[in-house]
Formats: sequence, structure tokens, C-alpha cells
Amino acid sequence: MKITIISVGKLKEKYLLDGIAEYVKRLGKYAKVEEIVLPDEAIKDKASDSIMEEIKNKEGKKIIDTLDEKTYSIALDLKGEMLSSEDLARKILEIQTYHASNITFIIGGSLGLSKEVINKVNYRLCFSKMTFPHQLMKLILIEQIYRAFKINNNETYHK
Repeated sequence: MKITIISVGKLKEKYLLDGIAEYVKRLGKYAKVEEIVLPDEAIKDKASDSIMEEIKNKEGKKIIDTLDEKTYSIALDLKGEMLSSEDLARKILEIQTYHASNITFIIGGSLGLSKEVINKVNYRLCFSKMTFPHQLMKLILIEQIYRAFKINNNETYHK
């Protein structure tokens, strides 16, 4: 199985990079992990709604241009479905069994994802109704993917 994480905006915080690297290493036992980091667009202070929408669309085009058509794509979206860790594990198993051997998770930039990306993905996942920094979300996502593999393999870690 291959897990790809497409994210917008480069991480600079060492503690986040270290945490992500640790979970990527742990996940190596179960899946190949690829991280694709796309550059974010500059946002000026007090940018108008139309400018912010234009920025989301530019970032969205980069995401779509990067997205492999053969993968099962999951966007992290506040309007997506909320799952427990066990439900995410079941979802990953379902995808592996019935849909695709590759899963791509998509994390938008600070403004979120464009409508074009939202309409293109196979599934929309919401981690919380709260808003998290997109940089931190990558660490949370990769930890939950690791937890899902541990659950699916009946291994201790989850409790």
C-alpha cells in the first residue's frame, strides 16, 4: 500500500518535522509513505474575499495537477465526515479491499481547499469542527494513519 500526503505550504517548525518523520518511519512497516509539499501563494494582509478565492484556486490547481487519477483521494475538509480512529481504520481497510491500493490525503493551505479540489476527491474527512493550523494537521493526520494501521493489524498502541 502507498500513502501519499499532499500539503500546501512548507513546514518550518522542527518539532513538527521531527514528529512527522517519526510517524513516517513507524508507518514504513505497513505502507510506503510519500509526502508532496506544494508551495503556498502569498497572502497580503487585508486581502479581499475575491483575492483569497483566487489564491485558493491557484493552490487548488497545483493540487489537482499533482493528484494521481488512480489513487483514492481524501481531502481534509471542515465539512467532511467525522470519524473515530476505529472508523478511519475501517475506512482505510475498505479502500484497500474495494477501491485502490494507493490513498492520497490532501491538506490545503491556510485558506483551505478550492471548490474544484473538493468536487474532485473521492471522500471528505473532518478531524474536528475546530480549526487547526494546517502545519499541525499534517502531524495529526499521519499519527492517525499510523494508529489506523495498528488497529487493522490488531497491534497494541491504540488504547
